[in-house]
Amino acid sequence: MESRWLEDFLSLVDTRNFSRSAEARYTTQPAFSRRIKSLEDWVGAKLFDRTTQPISLTPSGERFRPVAEEVLRRLLQGREDARRVGETSANLIRFSATHSLSLTFFPNWIRSIEAKTHTFNIRLDSCQFNDCMQSLIKGESHFAISHAHPQVEMNLPPMHFTSKLVGTDRLLPVTLPDSAGSPLDKLPGTEEEPVHYLAYTETSAIGQAVEHMIQNVEEPVYLDKVFVSQLAAVLKTLSREGRGMAWLPESSISEELTSGSLVLAGGEKWFIPVEIRIFRSRERLPAMAEELWSMLDGEARPAELLSPENY
Repeated sequence: MESRWLEDFLSLVDTRNFSRSAEARYTTQPAFSRRIKSLEDWVGAKLFDRTTQPISLTPSGERFRPVAEEVLRRLLQGREDARRVGETSANLIRFSATHSLSLTFFPNWIRSIEAKTHTFNIRLDSCQFNDCMQSLIKGESHFAISHAHPQVEMNLPPMHFTSKLVGTDRLLPVTLPDSAGSPLDKLPGTEEEPVHYLAYTETSAIGQAVEHMIQNVEEPVYLDKVFVSQLAAVLKTLSREGRGMAWLPESSISEELTSGSLVLAGGEKWFIPVEIRIFRSRERLPAMAEELWSMLDGEARPAELLSPENY
């Protein structure tokens, strides 16, 4: 059994799609499918039901999932622990954060923490949502920072991971204004003139929150999906160019809203409240990382699907 088979398995659990997982694992779909089949042969049971769309875990797959997560986590954590022995700086604190929060939230947040104590030795890796969570699971980072929402599965087993609230944000529908200052695209749109919709990919945490709102809004909404990206910054640029409407973190567009270069495409019922949370392993971290964690306000909560009562 190869450790990469476990990574393949967990990737397919996340995407439920062979093509997307093959792309994420930088291989071809036939090669990826063969590796999944090799893992199933090694386990001695079918792990995925390929007759459903999207594919789903079999009962054997559900039973194997936490085992795979724990084995891979311990293996990679052990590798990182061994590497750390030879690190030149034992006090380095490693963060992974989503691209948007790396730019708009992290610098001021860490500065406010350091103002209360001292400067920390920090490494920040900016990445996509799933990569942030995988970095934490693999032990490549001490902390992961991401937007969180009740309908976004973090894929962090609560028995092994916990989190604290470090901020709040809102996803606002915005678009370029016309010459009179009115939105070029206005929710909910009509069947004849749907809103030009700049969307996130399916693996985006923000995108999952937006799609849940769209599917559950009380009135019909008419959207023409004209562009898809993983990055809020890309959608922001296209929205400012008049390509369409996007739900963007308020923290990233405050200047544009103030200047009027972007305007709201709908009222408050279209706003999506989200949390900004920091996640960590329940295992003991290096002393500097534990010191930083102890300075954060708020009670630690299991890193599981967040309760809708908080929204």
